[in-house]
Amino acid sequence: MADLGAQLNQLSPQQKQAVLMQAQQEANQKVMEEMMNKMVAACYDKCAGTSGDRLDSREQSCMGYCQDRHLETRAQVQETLLKRQGDMH
Repeated sequence: MADLGAQLNQLSPQQKQAVLMQAQQEANQKVMEEMMNKMVAACYDKCAGTSGDRLDSREQSCMGYCQDRHLETRAQVQETLLKRQGDMH
């Protein structure tokens, strides 16, 4: 770790900012991936499983509605993360 700290100290302020922005973007991406995985699991648990190995029309409608709600939430979270990232500039 000391080597990493020494390397960071050798960077210009612009380079340090770029490293911080990259780290923030990677953290944001991880948050979004986790949200998508949770959405799929939550919607599947809520909507699927009563008609065998295929989704019937009711289950498909339920999945679509459930995913729409999750994606709306995702858009709001993404907007907040981007705003927060913009505040770092």
